[in-house]
Amino acid sequence: MNEEVTAYIRKQPEWQIKVCESLRKMIYETIPDVAERIQYGKPHYLKNGHYACVIHCSKDKVSFMIFNAGELEDINGFFKSTSSPDRKTATITNGLEVDYAVLAQKLKQASASL
Repeated sequence: MNEEVTAYIRKQPEWQIKVCESLRKMIYETIPDVAERIQYGKPHYLKNGHYACVIHCSKDKVSFMIFNAGELEDINGFFKSTSSPDRKTATITNGLEVDYAVLAQKLKQASASL
């Protein structure tokens, strides 16, 4: 695991640390050979040199974006398309119950062809 990513996660508020650590664990379980790095100030995860997903913390949420996700279905109010047709983002707020198994399934589906 990348120390810069660890530092990024550790500087967040407590609830965001828990979310980021859960996402990170899920990513490594879903894409065992994933490469992790800080790029554009955020943790990015690559499979075979291609972007698979990114985690971004802001004041009141954690965003989890999956690349190569044009074929994935939205989850109303939670996992939705972005301005780019090949990306989908889950918006996680404090106290929101997250089904990491569903996110893992979406990530696995999107990253299968990378």
